[in-house]
Amino acid sequence: MNNIDKKIKIPRATAKRLPLYYRYLIILNEEGKDKVSSTELSEAVQVDSASIRRDFSYFGALGKRGYGYDVEALLNFFKKILNQDTLTNVALVGVGNLGRALLNYNFKRSNNIRISCAFDINEEITGRILSGVPVYHMDDLKKQLTDQQISIAILTVPSTEAQKTTDEMVEAGVKGIMNFTPIRLSAPADVRVQNVDLATELQTLIYFLDSDKEDK
Repeated sequence: MNNIDKKIKIPRATAKRLPLYYRYLIILNEEGKDKVSSTELSEAVQVDSASIRRDFSYFGALGKRGYGYDVEALLNFFKKILNQDTLTNVALVGVGNLGRALLNYNFKRSNNIRISCAFDINEEITGRILSGVPVYHMDDLKKQLTDQQISIAILTVPSTEAQKTTDEMVEAGVKGIMNFTPIRLSAPADVRVQNVDLATELQTLIYFLDSDKEDK
């Protein structure tokens, strides 16, 4: 597991599960556990063991048949894959109710992600430090993103401002946007947008709960 190819092409679903595996491996390592099976991982992260073995297979032979996976070796492997040794500074654009909640959270359980600056138009909070994060006026967005070389942003502005703000962020060099607005953003091909629609996710959950009731 020493030669790690960061350019390995893996399915999006697999990529989204890697942090789950990593967080559970941290717990196992802290408990002093030496090895873990795909079945144990499955029960802990609620992903079927076949999917776990398939996810791991994209990276070569990570475990041994009949033995399972070496916890420390697997932890170190995913630490490199997920760039846990590198701190990534993220901008928060929009400091309303959701934005403030994200500021308070600020990825406290992550060693490699940090909201380092925030932006808003509310003059009551601009020029201040909230939860340890400086809040700049939106007028300074492009300059600060460029000066601080920030390439990832969390977008929580009103829907009416979402596309305009996105265009400004792209001009400033942002390459990744986590979009909490209901608007589907238009962005260049080299900019990745990840949409987080809380209402849709909740409606999906309600649908499946109702379906489960009908099946019983």
